[in-house]
Amino acid sequence: MKNFIEEVTWRGMLHDVMPGTEEHLMEQMRVAYVGIDPTADSLHIGHLVGVMLLKHFQLSGHKPLALVGGATGMIGDPSGKSNERNLLDESTLRHNQEAIKGQLARFLDFTSDGENAAELVNNYDWMKNFSFLDFIRDVGKHITVNYMMSKDSVKKRLSSEAAEGMSFTEFTYQLVQGYDFLHLYKNRSCTLQMGGSDQWGNITTGTELIRRIAGGKAYALTCPLITKADGTKFGKSEGGNIWLDAARTSPYKFYQYWLNTSDVDAEKYIKIFTFLTKDEIEILTQYHKETPHLRLLQKRLAEEITTMVHSAADLDNAIKASNILFGNSTAADLKQLDEATFLDVFEGVPQAEISKVELGSGIDIIAVLNEKTGFFKSNGEARRALTANSISVNREKVIEGFVLTTKDLINNQFVLLQSGKKNYFLVRVV
Repeated sequence: MKNFIEEVTWRGMLHDVMPGTEEHLMEQMRVAYVGIDPTADSLHIGHLVGVMLLKHFQLSGHKPLALVGGATGMIGDPSGKSNERNLLDESTLRHNQEAIKGQLARFLDFTSDGENAAELVNNYDWMKNFSFLDFIRDVGKHITVNYMMSKDSVKKRLSSEAAEGMSFTEFTYQLVQGYDFLHLYKNRSCTLQMGGSDQWGNITTGTELIRRIAGGKAYALTCPLITKADGTKFGKSEGGNIWLDAARTSPYKFYQYWLNTSDVDAEKYIKIFTFLTKDEIEILTQYHKETPHLRLLQKRLAEEITTMVHSAADLDNAIKASNILFGNSTAADLKQLDEATFLDVFEGVPQAEISKVELGSGIDIIAVLNEKTGFFKSNGEARRALTANSISVNREKVIEGFVLTTKDLINNQFVLLQSGKKNYFLVRVV
């Protein structure tokens, strides 16, 4: 049995823990759960801290449960603040659950014959036949309004500074979550719930229900909410969430997100989002501080997590794609990129369209650079750039007299023009 509390503490993944939890976990194999919002058919990196907690829990010899919040998913966001958490029907919920399980399987072992094989559970399965009258009789009567009002999450929403009031649904959310813990305690011998630090109040409502209704003892553990050193929100880019699903966030963009983290954040994230040992991380951090320009921490972080979420092949492609803009890549390298990654790499680059029919008979490079795309303002300017040997088509230098044809197409659709080292222009053939 490995010391789980010790492990998550040095990794900076422990915010608060109920007294006695460490001793409880060292006695024998225990069961713990983390709740996951099922409102999309993919997790995003904001979910990863909870998933990593479950993985470390399993690696420590314990049994992890991933709870999909189907019941709460069907309620939507009780505060009405989030557009992301809309009401779901049951078929959508089941689809999302299966997709999420597939992603979790890259981290958790669901197929082991061991006692500590991971399991996926959905609170909709035990809440769907629970009537309102039964709920307030069997659960609600055990928790006083005074107790519920004492929670920080409730106090903040009811304070005079809050812009809006609190709905009844939102107020009772802690009872629904608390009942989940009670149900898993009774039916799965689950004695620990883990979550973000903002969940402490809801988790301890569960431990209180277990004490009052089942006469049992349960525990709570929270991790810090992940922040970025610059104050911007972790897990978000200009395009929105960073998803684990390659169709939503390409492996290239996923890799780039981690590669572009600051030194301060990389030092923190490599402990949380990889399984590197303490010694490995300390050595790597020291090398990084001696040669910060090499960005060793960021590169290792991006490599580890991209391989874990996607694959080694996806990592290799992401690195190749990253080198397109900064390395000595060739036309062959460009043509290896799939369309989605190609467009991700050259996102924000100016574009123009040329007819495929016109390209079929060939277009002189000067016409391409000026008249057809506007990359250069005049034929004379284009000619001078060609004479200076600063024009490339698909990363290969060209001279005056070059004729662009369909043979030059990347993915049968694109041509990449380049002037000098950093000026790119994308021709889309239609």
